[in-house]
Amino acid sequence: MSTTSPQHSLDHTAPRGVLVELGPIAQLRAGRLARRLPQLYVGLFLYGVSLAMMVRGALGLAPWDVLHSGFIRHVPMTLGQAVVLFSFVVLVLWIPLREMPGLGTISNALVVGLSADATLAVLGRPDAIAARVGLMVGGVVLCGLASALYIGAQLGRGPRDGLMTGLARRTGLSLRLVRTGLEVAVVVIGLLLGGVLGIGTVAYALAIGPLTQLMLPWFTVDVLRPDQR
Repeated sequence: MSTTSPQHSLDHTAPRGVLVELGPIAQLRAGRLARRLPQLYVGLFLYGVSLAMMVRGALGLAPWDVLHSGFIRHVPMTLGQAVVLFSFVVLVLWIPLREMPGLGTISNALVVGLSADATLAVLGRPDAIAARVGLMVGGVVLCGLASALYIGAQLGRGPRDGLMTGLARRTGLSLRLVRTGLEVAVVVIGLLLGGVLGIGTVAYALAIGPLTQLMLPWFTVDVLRPDQR
């Protein structure tokens, strides 16, 4: 059931499948929360599952997870707890960039790490290389799907995405250049800490953008812009 009021029709929404730049309050007032909220949390949960799949595949992690895996070698915490911790550290960096977190931002910071730890608790590491490759490939594909789900819900960027867009806006550099710079930096730091790098890291870096771009139109929810209410 749509949460928009009866007088609003699809003609008053943003063009179909288009992401809209909304503030934190406008995100909640943009309608269709009955679909958007479940989609957000399913996407975030699956994101954590995809992270755990790549961990159990043991063939390399996503760039930020290289950092997380290196960090937990030196402190008594789980991988999921490290994901949560670094999410909030990144959110502190939003302050000078004047980025505004939304419900999806805070939820991202919490749910992904909790989901990853829950999945790691029940998913073992297989011995067969074919099964490990399957987990790696499945993790990358599932991460693309999860990203499309939570981004398409239009309830706020994830902490790391907001850092990327904020830096791009402040420096005038392209999003691609800023993202590459951030991911190279976290991989280098993660490796220095003993993090896990492998073919999965390369596969993730090459595939996650195209996969998310492919799937995002399927899950982008049409919402009302502030000037259309």
